[in-house]
Amino acid sequence: MANTLGHLFRITTWGESHGGGVGVVIDGCPPLLDIDEREIQTELDRRRPGAGGAVSARNESDTLRILSGVREGKSLGTPILLLVENVDARPEDYEDLRDVYRPSHADFTYEAKYGIRDWRGGGRASARETVGRVAAGAVARKVIESAGIRVIAYVRSLHDVEAKIDPERVRAPEVERSPLRCPDPEAERRMQVLLEEIKESGDSLGGVIECAARNVPPGLGEPVFDKLDADLAKALLSIPAVKGFEIGSGFAASRLKGSEHNDQFELRDGRIRTATNRSGGVQGGISNGENIVLRVAFKPTATIAKMQKTVSRNGNITEIRPRGRHDPCVLPRAVPVVEAMVALVLADHLLRQKALRG
Repeated sequence: MANTLGHLFRITTWGESHGGGVGVVIDGCPPLLDIDEREIQTELDRRRPGAGGAVSARNESDTLRILSGVREGKSLGTPILLLVENVDARPEDYEDLRDVYRPSHADFTYEAKYGIRDWRGGGRASARETVGRVAAGAVARKVIESAGIRVIAYVRSLHDVEAKIDPERVRAPEVERSPLRCPDPEAERRMQVLLEEIKESGDSLGGVIECAARNVPPGLGEPVFDKLDADLAKALLSIPAVKGFEIGSGFAASRLKGSEHNDQFELRDGRIRTATNRSGGVQGGISNGENIVLRVAFKPTATIAKMQKTVSRNGNITEIRPRGRHDPCVLPRAVPVVEAMVALVLADHLLRQKALRG
């Protein structure tokens, strides 16, 4: 099921970048959940193109339509279908790319797999597909927030500019006040300068998004193959442009001794807690009650306004300078996508744990 994620709370996204629309089918959403179309729309507005600085010029309203599964503001327990129509598609911008493979895009690999591809803006491989993820993530938030879980993400670094942000204390309003969704004013200022320079040169930049899930109860996750951190990694690595994932101390753990890295247990406020959180809230693939803290690395946007060498479908060497409307940096718009994927995985595992323990 290449387009489906989840076990009990399951989503299937559909649609192409320049097709009639994009969206998602949600199956397994519990009944009688409050579903406010405006709340889903708010999340889509955070992700949509044409908003903010240093983003794509594509101007999509991303207006949501709920076609099934919700009645009078309540989920019915039946499949929920969410649709967003494409209104500012310009497939003609990609006519010159019909028979060539863009560097670091999925053009060649999609054709190698299927023998055919949608060359209009990458088709299914486009980040436009994440509309369905964000819409479904807004519903998943309702599931996890009923258990007190809150998810917040923000830009941790852009290229070589590193922000100083405490994942235990940062709040959503601080993130949303920032045009780049980086709640460190000094780091954001340097990021803005860097983005202006890179945009002027026709190039692009990558960076890291950090995400914290708070008030996650202990016990979520399955042993061995459906470990919570493994499912989070799968979900987040499936986001277009993501090339790396780490949780807790991540790769830094390889440079520590066991005595330095171990999270020692203690009794605090009547609960079993850990004195540190280098595990990132997950031990043995199961949540331990601490905040889940993870980071996701995004590569620079593959489409750049510079001449590049490539080959055509018939094997001829050629050069291209892609046209179209693209982000010089995807990070600000990717923040709600990261939050959505974390919420989806947590919602699924929360329902699985309830099914197991009641």
